[in-house]
Amino acid sequence: MPGRVLIVSDTISSMPELGRRAKAASRLLAVASTDLKNLGLQAAADALESDTPAILHANRSDVAAAEAAGMEAPLVDRLRLDEQRVSGMADGLRQVSLLADPVGDITRTWTRPNGLAMSKVRVPLGVVAIIYESRPNVTSDAFGLCLKSGNAALLRGSSSAIHSNLAIAAALRRALSQVGLPADALVLVDDTSREAATEFMQLRESVDCLIPRGGPSLIASVLANATVPFVIDGAGNCHVYVDVDADLDMAIAIVGNAKTQRPGVCNALESLVVHRSVAGTFLPALVGALDGVELVGDAEAQAADPEIGVASEQDFATEYLDLKLSIKVVGDLSEAIAHINATGSGHSEAIVTRNEAAAQRFTQEIDAAAVLVNASTRFVDGEEFGFGAEIGISTQKLHARGPMGLEQLTTEKYVVQGTGHVRA
Repeated sequence: MPGRVLIVSDTISSMPELGRRAKAASRLLAVASTDLKNLGLQAAADALESDTPAILHANRSDVAAAEAAGMEAPLVDRLRLDEQRVSGMADGLRQVSLLADPVGDITRTWTRPNGLAMSKVRVPLGVVAIIYESRPNVTSDAFGLCLKSGNAALLRGSSSAIHSNLAIAAALRRALSQVGLPADALVLVDDTSREAATEFMQLRESVDCLIPRGGPSLIASVLANATVPFVIDGAGNCHVYVDVDADLDMAIAIVGNAKTQRPGVCNALESLVVHRSVAGTFLPALVGALDGVELVGDAEAQAADPEIGVASEQDFATEYLDLKLSIKVVGDLSEAIAHINATGSGHSEAIVTRNEAAAQRFTQEIDAAAVLVNASTRFVDGEEFGFGAEIGISTQKLHARGPMGLEQLTTEKYVVQGTGHVRA
């Protein structure tokens, strides 16, 4: 069945038509003033708050269906909304309205010897398509960042969150119309079939950039099927390395926060690496501090504390998204770096150390979008970076890497000013 949308009216459109509607809206958004975009964001935040009862009612239907289908608890947590989370979505839109608008920024100017004046100017990407799983807050977050950066958002969520996404999208589209912006600045596809997903990934005539937000199966589908440009929002197999020169009390606090503060998100800690010289002291103390976390490790980690179970090789490369942690004991910094680069997903990696030379080497040699020194991996987040609600965390190296905020949703064009120049 072709993809369709059903948000405000009973009109059903084909997937190509949805793309054309988003493309038409993107032309208007590209020239919309900052003040008008901010007004739209503020109206959208108000609409989310006023529609909270309807949004939560819809979300309860999704959560009940997910639980009945046996969805794992961390995924249900991603799906679940409450008044605080809806309020957080609204606050996120207001925060984006306060951020500087990147559109129109002149990033470089120069003059050629022949007098031609050159400049590079930030412009919107156009239509940003996002395909995502479970998390209905993505509907609001993606919309807000796309709107502020002058892009139309073409969204396709999962079947597990469809009622929540429709309720959120209805509120946001109504707010856009109220302030004079095109409602199709947000187009939500409600066909959650695999066929529609593939069709969505192949809208070459309208989609300028595709961002998948989900697990390995979704990423594999994008790699296999997408014919539009895409930026991978990758898995988060994040590590913390406790160095020989670490403050061990600090390390326990950082590991505890990174693992347990919210285990079901991509910047949560999944694998711990510990220097052999401190493992005998650090690991028993950590076991006592991480009550409720399943710990598995290599032979040296198991020898340090009997509460640590046996880890398979696969454990060291697994994103658990749950209260489980793998532990690897290493002999030196070189071994730690090699292990992390071999098993990590290029998301976020941290070192705990008082040795500045070790910290500098770690930040230089670790291949990841974000590298932290003496800080929890949970800080790798668009809001924590000051970008507002992120649209994803890219683990690629082209165009955007790390938390993707407003600037990463723009590209640049060259503007050349002449005075009747012709080329000889």
